[in-house]
Amino acid sequence: KNIIMIGPTGVGKTEIARRLAKLSQAPFLKVEASKYTEVGYVGRDVESMIRDLTELSVTMVKAEMAAAVREKAEAQAEERLLDLLLPRRPGEAFSSSTLEEVSHEASRDATREKLRAQLRAGKLDDRVIEMDVSDQSNPMLQVFSGQGMEEVGINLKDMLSQILPGRTRRRRLKIGEARRLLEQEEAQKLVDAEEAVVQAIVRVENSGIIFLDELDKIAGREGGHGPEVSRQGVQRDLLPIVEGSTVTTKYGMVRTDHILFIAAGAFHVAKPSDLIPELQGRFPIRVELEPLTRGDFVRILSEPENALTRQYVELLKTEGVSLQFKPDAVEAVAEIASLVNQRTENIGARRLYTIMEKVLDEISFSAPDMAGKEIVINADYVQARLAEVLQDEDLSRYIL
Repeated sequence: KNIIMIGPTGVGKTEIARRLAKLSQAPFLKVEASKYTEVGYVGRDVESMIRDLTELSVTMVKAEMAAAVREKAEAQAEERLLDLLLPRRPGEAFSSSTLEEVSHEASRDATREKLRAQLRAGKLDDRVIEMDVSDQSNPMLQVFSGQGMEEVGINLKDMLSQILPGRTRRRRLKIGEARRLLEQEEAQKLVDAEEAVVQAIVRVENSGIIFLDELDKIAGREGGHGPEVSRQGVQRDLLPIVEGSTVTTKYGMVRTDHILFIAAGAFHVAKPSDLIPELQGRFPIRVELEPLTRGDFVRILSEPENALTRQYVELLKTEGVSLQFKPDAVEAVAEIASLVNQRTENIGARRLYTIMEKVLDEISFSAPDMAGKEIVINADYVQARLAEVLQDEDLSRYIL
């Protein structure tokens, strides 16, 4: 069932949906509801989100298929590279198999194996070779129009690429780059594109997730004048998509009956009841997220593998600076983040970024001259860096 998540900015609405998609290995698309316009007006209509999700799913399935045949593609690319490094002489393949020729062939095979060993060891990566590369550049083609015309532009490109023969051009490349290009070419040959499209459409229809952010921005206003091009009109256009309809994409028809829609919004000014009744009924599950507290900030700064504190430690390690955060420093940052959120606008966990930047901006600036030093951040240091800003509330509005 479709879900509406209601909560202030920075509490993790988007991250919840993203983690859900990652756990289920489902195609996931995040879109802003406010960027769509009603059908018939200039701008993107709501059906384009289904087209984008399908495109994303096809890319995902092709990447998975390419990963499955990666070893075979690497082996074939290696053989092609060795052919470029040790080409046969013209007419060599048709020569008679005399004793001299057999001896020459054995010598050639030995040389090829030596080159293979050097290639695998990475000793030839900087060597430059000439090879034919398929020219991907198509004639510039752009369509400026409204509803669904972006699809026309894409389809025309596909038609032209099928009609015009594939062109190749001679390029000088380092072996490292040539190997990467050849692996891509071989993987494309091994991947069944039609099967990938079939699987992608099945995956979209059965497990696709669309995260519809800023839904509160298209909620209707009381007593407004003029057409609501990107508000109620968009809500009306969303109805059939959310309920279940068939959308035409360049890969075929996609049914939206079982696509999960997760809508989110702060709903500070508007309320969920300001949405048109038909749309309210299509989002039966409503979840309210509470604002983050000081304890939540402490956990955010210390528990995740890529916590903000660890990111700064690794960042300064690149300059040769050893940075260490004491537990009381983390507590102090969390306390100040919570306090500033209460005093000014509540921007949730995003406040931690601004406070950490303010605490560490002097160290970050001077890091190139501090190589080899060890710096310990404690609560006193945090308070000293932020004391002036916290005392002046007007200043904290602009800096934190």
